Amino acid sequence: MKNPTENPVKSTTNADGNYELSETSARKSILPESVAFSPARLLAALLPNSCLLCGGAAGSELLCAPCRADLPPLPAHACPWCGERTTHGERCGACLVQPPHFTGVSALYRYAFPADRLVQALKYQHRLALAGWFGQSLAQACAKVDAQRIVPLPLHPVRLRERGFNQAMEIARTLGNCLKIPVDRHILQRPRATPPQAGLPLKERRSNVRGAFECSGDLGGARILLVDDVLTSGATADECARVLRLHGAGEVHVAVVARALRD
Repeated sequence: MKNPTENPVKSTTNADGNYELSETSARKSILPESVAFSPARLLAALLPNSCLLCGGAAGSELLCAPCRADLPPLPAHACPWCGERTTHGERCGACLVQPPHFTGVSALYRYAFPADRLVQALKYQHRLALAGWFGQSLAQACAKVDAQRIVPLPLHPVRLRERGFNQAMEIARTLGNCLKIPVDRHILQRPRATPPQAGLPLKERRSNVRGAFECSGDLGGARILLVDDVLTSGATADECARVLRLHGAGEVHVAVVARALRD
């Protein structure tokens, strides 16, 4: 993979999850009016062709082919409940001792370099084009998940105002468009602010999010696809799934961009 650059693609997504470019980001070439373009060819002509990770040529993609090949794969064998690495694909010891309230996890990558840089670029650098890209990729990973409603993991209102957007909601928007499944952004709320999970020992993360989420309606047996950016210990997703199940969800499947694995 080429060396990273400080000049990533400047693009956003609109309300439909489609890419939008600022005027300064679009190519300046003048094209004959007589040339007919398909939507795909027009998109390729307008999108910048700099890879988000290395700055090299990427065509109409956000990443060049070498950088896409460098994204860390998930383990060949993993726990069918939480996605943690296991020897033969059996249930892991943690899930056997305390089964999670969700039924499975769909993820794109292991949370390691350079996938972690992409997640951080979306969350902290407002690279919203990545939300659309993640959503489209997750749609392929979740194609066989029998879900009736998509629920993004919510942010506390203070955190939402600070960040300006909910990365889980932006990913869910495109995912819902691709799978033709409605996205319910209001059914699950986070009324209690909690310290960031990343700064806590694993044993304290479950108690940290206990009671942090509320559900505002009866889900009536609906099969839920719960969307977030990263799954680490699984404590936050499990608490959300517990609350959704208490309010009538038939089952909850978790969809994330990346899964952090134990060494």
